[in-house]
Amino acid sequence: MKASILKGTRDFLPKQVIQRKYIFDTIKSVFEIYGYLPIETPSFESLATLTGKYGEEGDKLLFKILNNGDFLSKVDQSALDEKDSRKLLLQITKRGLRYDLTVPFARFVVMHENELSFPFKRYQIQPVWRADRPQKGRYQEFYQCDVDAIGSESLMYEAELVKIYDDVFTKLDIPVEIRINNRKVLEEMTRAVGASEFFNEITVAIDKLDKIEWEGVEKSLLIRGISPKAVKGIKKYLEIGGIGELVDWFEHHDIDSKGLKEIKDVFEYLYLTPLNNKIKFDPTLARGLNYYTGCIFEVAAEDADMGSLGGGGRYDELTEVFDKKGMSGVGISFGAERIFDVMTEKEMFPKDLVNPLDVLFIAFDEYTHREAFKLTSNLRRRGIKADLYPSPAKMKKQMKYANSIEVPFVALLGGNEMDKRVVSIKDMQTGEQNEIAYDDLVAFFKK
Repeated sequence: MKASILKGTRDFLPKQVIQRKYIFDTIKSVFEIYGYLPIETPSFESLATLTGKYGEEGDKLLFKILNNGDFLSKVDQSALDEKDSRKLLLQITKRGLRYDLTVPFARFVVMHENELSFPFKRYQIQPVWRADRPQKGRYQEFYQCDVDAIGSESLMYEAELVKIYDDVFTKLDIPVEIRINNRKVLEEMTRAVGASEFFNEITVAIDKLDKIEWEGVEKSLLIRGISPKAVKGIKKYLEIGGIGELVDWFEHHDIDSKGLKEIKDVFEYLYLTPLNNKIKFDPTLARGLNYYTGCIFEVAAEDADMGSLGGGGRYDELTEVFDKKGMSGVGISFGAERIFDVMTEKEMFPKDLVNPLDVLFIAFDEYTHREAFKLTSNLRRRGIKADLYPSPAKMKKQMKYANSIEVPFVALLGGNEMDKRVVSIKDMQTGEQNEIAYDDLVAFFKK
């Protein structure tokens, strides 16, 4: 059998896992500074929980789990005879891998409402799965790093989440542009052009603008039955260059825009805090997921061709599907995989992340190997990351291993060193070598 992995998944070597941990730890540290608390949810949920929340296209990308046992034993024979896959799926699967972390979070909030204090601020760093076509920056299994505030309609949280984006990408040294729009603006726009009944179709099409350009969007809208006049009006909206032009556009259509007011309020909060990255109103931002109802966000790297590095928005009705009304929330997500790819491509990780070891002990014979084992154990008890080559092999072989793992220091122990109760410490970068007394080893490495 040939060793292989499935498309859309990948293995990570130790060095890469350490680099990814650096990303996760950086994001987590910012979440916690802002007072967000960690939660975790199961990797799979009932399909009833997941379906109908991500739009028609999102539902198609759900990974479904076959029922246990003989899942065909109770299937309607007519579904098999007619090869009706949709009807058949309803009978053979009732669970699916989570598509994102937001819908499971809404379910979590409703189930644990009496155990939480509201507004509740949570963060979650876990994998999700989508049956998407694998391509650059797009995987079928990937990590999301989500942060949400639920139980408040305050637009302060929208501004706070923008600031979290700004802080994280500043710490990671990735210049980004944070884009903001509002689903109410889009809804009001569709009403202004006389196509409000096509709201979902329009937002899904606009969400693909960067991939298929205007010609593709126009074709998609016309095919769905939207009038040429309305399509022309949508095009004019998408050409708006800033908030000032958006004000003029709504005044021209005699609309008192609630979405525009919310965007202005968010920017007023943002004017009160220093920002390191670009913040931009973007009329073309749509976020195709059905559950967004207010401000929406997306983040793109300034100098990397990697698509969105994160996104999110306000959702007012998500908990209603679980029979809990009046629980407005807002959240954002970081695309950890794409962040990792950008930092790998541009060699942006700190150099000292590479090796988790402080020192590797090398012994010359069986006798000194046991002494080295004792010294290694003592260093580990004192918090020093130490290891010992497993046997007193030839020096060349042991040093070759030390070089291959890029350990910063090698501790050499032979009979002469042991008699003097010292260890010869070699700096693997400079080649400098010094004798350090047993009793001074902990201080040396802690320094």
